[in-house]
Amino acid sequence: MKKEVVIEVKDARVKEAINSFLESLLEKNLVSALLVPREVPSKDNVVQSLMTNSNGLKEVNVISPVLPVSSARIISEMTRLSSYKNPVGVVLRSCEIRALIELVKLKQASLDNLLIIGVDCLGTYSVSDYQNLCKQGNSPSDELLRKFKEGGEDTKLRKACQVCEYPIPSNADLVIGLIGVDFEKNILLKSGTEKGEKILENFSFLPVRACTQTGPEFNQSKREESVSKYLSKKIEKRDALFSEMKEETSGGWENLLSVFSTCINCHNCMRVCPLCYCRECFFESPTFEFGSEKYLLWAKRKGSIKMPRDTILFHLGRMSHMATSCVGCGLCEQACPSNIPLLKIFKMVSYKVQQIFKYVPGRDLEEPLPLTTFKEDELRSVGEE
Repeated sequence: MKKEVVIEVKDARVKEAINSFLESLLEKNLVSALLVPREVPSKDNVVQSLMTNSNGLKEVNVISPVLPVSSARIISEMTRLSSYKNPVGVVLRSCEIRALIELVKLKQASLDNLLIIGVDCLGTYSVSDYQNLCKQGNSPSDELLRKFKEGGEDTKLRKACQVCEYPIPSNADLVIGLIGVDFEKNILLKSGTEKGEKILENFSFLPVRACTQTGPEFNQSKREESVSKYLSKKIEKRDALFSEMKEETSGGWENLLSVFSTCINCHNCMRVCPLCYCRECFFESPTFEFGSEKYLLWAKRKGSIKMPRDTILFHLGRMSHMATSCVGCGLCEQACPSNIPLLKIFKMVSYKVQQIFKYVPGRDLEEPLPLTTFKEDELRSVGEE
C-alpha cells in the first residue's frame, strides 16, 4: 500500500524543508550518499553533486529551476560498469527518471540500490536566463514558486518545460509533491514503491488522511484537479508547437534544410543528450574523413557544396536513433550554439513515432523497447498502403 505523508514547511522555506528530509536520510543511514543539485559558490548555477554527509546540504536546492545536464546521464556513468553495494539516493526530475528507465533498458545503467526521489517539476530556465535572474538579485526558485502559486505563466521557462506533459514523476520510490499543494505550509511526500514505503516508516511525518483534523491542511482532490489543469495547459502548448513546426517545414525538403542550415557540426546536442550513449559514434568515425581532392570533386560536380558537410545527415541519423526513446528534455536545444529549434523537431517526430508503436519512454521498466521487439501484426497499415 502506498503511503502519503506531509512535510511541514516553516516560514515558507520550501528548500529548507526538503533539505531537512534529505539530511535525515543520511543521518539515519537510510542512504550512503545522495546525488543532488548543489548551488555553486556564486549562486548562479547548480551542479550535480554526490554527497556522503550532511556537510554542505544547505547549498542543495532540488527545486532550483535550471538543468545544465541530465542526471540520468550521470547515473549511467556511475552505474554502467557496476551497481552500488549500499543504497544511494538520487533526486531527479520527471524527464531524468524517464531517461534513466530507458538507459536501464538499453543496459547503460543500473537501478540496483538506487533510491529514486522524484520532485514535481514546475519547469526550468536556460542556464543563461537563470544566471541573468541571479545577477538581477532575484532567487529563481522563489520567483518560480511565487508565479506558480499566483497561477501565472512564466514565458522565460525553456520551451521543453512549457510543453512537457510529464511534470509529475513516475517510477519513483518517493515523490515530493508541489503541484496542488500549499507548499508555503506543507509538502506532499508519498511512496511509489515498497522500497519508498519502507523509507517512510523511519519517519513520524503526519499522514495525509489525518492532516485536515490535526495538522496542516491537505486536499488530495485539489491536487488531482490542479495536476489535470496543469497538464491540459501543457498539452495545448505542445499541440501549438507541433502546428508551428509543421508550418515551418511544410514547404518540402528545402525548408527542412533551411531549419538546419546554421548547424556547425559541433555535436553538442549529441553530447548532452541523456539517451545518446554510443561509445563510438558513426558520425565521428573515419567514414566521414575525406582527402582534399574529394571535396574539390564534389564542388565541381555540384558547382558548390555547403561546409561543414553532412550536417543534415547527422541530425536525421540521430533522430532515427532517438525517436522511440526521446523524453523531450530539450537539452539538445539548450546546448546548441546556433539556436536551431531542435526541441520542436525532435519532440514532434518522436511523438509521432511513439504513437505508432503505442510506446511512452520511461513509462514502464518492463515494457520492451519497440525496435528490439518483433510483433507479427505490427505496422500492417504501413504495408497495406
